[in-house]
Amino acid sequence: MSRRLDGLTGWRADWAGLRVAVLGLGATGFAAADTLAELGCEVLVVAGGPDPDRERILEVLGVRFRLEEDRAAVPEELLDPPPELAIVSPGYHPILLELERRGVPIWGDIELAWRVRDKIEAAEWILVTGTNGKTTTTRLTGHLLRAAGLRAAEVGNIGVPVLDAVRRPEGFDALVVELSSYQLHRLPLTGPGALHPVAAVCLNVADDHLDWHGSRSAYEAAKGRVYANARVAAVYNRADPATIRMVEAADVEEGCRAIGFDLGVPGPSELGVIDGVVVDRAFLEDRHHRALELTTLPELAAAGLDSPHLVADVLAAAALARAAGVPAEAVHDALPTFRVDPHRTEPVATADGVAWVDDSKATNPHAADAALRSRPSVVWIVGGLLKGVDIAPLVERHAGRLRAAVVIGADRAPVLAALARHAPGVAVLEVMPGEDVDVMPEAVRLAAGVARPGDTVLLSPAAASMDQFADYADRGRRFADAVREHVADRLGGAGDDDAPPAAPHGP
Repeated sequence: MSRRLDGLTGWRADWAGLRVAVLGLGATGFAAADTLAELGCEVLVVAGGPDPDRERILEVLGVRFRLEEDRAAVPEELLDPPPELAIVSPGYHPILLELERRGVPIWGDIELAWRVRDKIEAAEWILVTGTNGKTTTTRLTGHLLRAAGLRAAEVGNIGVPVLDAVRRPEGFDALVVELSSYQLHRLPLTGPGALHPVAAVCLNVADDHLDWHGSRSAYEAAKGRVYANARVAAVYNRADPATIRMVEAADVEEGCRAIGFDLGVPGPSELGVIDGVVVDRAFLEDRHHRALELTTLPELAAAGLDSPHLVADVLAAAALARAAGVPAEAVHDALPTFRVDPHRTEPVATADGVAWVDDSKATNPHAADAALRSRPSVVWIVGGLLKGVDIAPLVERHAGRLRAAVVIGADRAPVLAALARHAPGVAVLEVMPGEDVDVMPEAVRLAAGVARPGDTVLLSPAAASMDQFADYADRGRRFADAVREHVADRLGGAGDDDAPPAAPHGP
């Protein structure tokens, strides 16, 4: 069977009749099942929850479906006979272990997409990963590519499955692929399924998803796979030692260059900032003596891109785009028209001298650190699912800028302990869980009760959202709605003045 799978390196290879199990029926699993059915495979989808709309489409496609809510159970259909291949999403560990024990090859959707990328025309791939900043950098890179006249799309973990993009009839010149550590974990480094991107970046590495990977070293190793077989540029963050180690250890193609970026003065083969000017000293012939101007910090400020973490994202995206041949002039002209994603340090309102900011996309401490660093006095709405990450260093680092903390979410004990230890003088208020508690209106009410003119009420939870919300976007929308209602009540002369004062834990 391995010989047959090794030969499956194009859309027109002999896929017909291949027995494939697809584990999961989210956007990625559905795209995989749809693709495999189109290729003529015999497909069985196993999912832990129902999805009536997608199930009906699978039936039309001739794809079998098995609902298995007990994820520890291995359906009989997967054992007798076992599939010849399995396509996975994270989460089906017991089933995966059994399939691996039986010798079933396991691919992720990214490997499958790479193998069939030539259905229309084989686009260049640019890979983006990192603990934080992935989505902004991915979207910005695509924006820069399109500004240079290339047909480009942002895909992968950003929300559009790669398998959908490679089957689009119009085709693409380039795909900017945002990759999570889960997706990278499954990617082969060599062989017919190994990716060969034109350029790749790991933006940064901080503790995240340690409950899934098991250790920081395993998480870092998964992120480092992004650089394997890069052909033109392996872009790394000079301010992050982990990304430097990754590039030094990466097995890239001959001729690939290591391109560094950070907010300091760049050396040759680097991008950086000189006296407020963002420059490229990597993609020009005389890089030892000259630099190309890409933009300026005032220009980035006008576009809302002047926060330090966003400037870093601009530098990374510019390096990737330049590696793909985008002229410096196109980078300069495109940046003013780019806007960051919602829920990433997004201003919601200002009232009574208090700014309200939605940073719900900060799903780990590293992301929250960027938002906290740029604000001198904060009422911090924090908490959710910590995913095995220690929040105490973040609390210790920013205790001096906290007016108060409003704690939400399921994993509240570590948050409360960290605040008690490292910020004992900070007022701590809790939104207690309960069926009759509407989390965000209550969090906004508590925050409003302690905020003072000049403060920022910052929703930057440093934790995942699925304990109390559908996702980080749902969390951010609910926060913004509650803030707008609060502001409207203030303007109408009602609301918080009549509410009882919150009872803080601390002074």
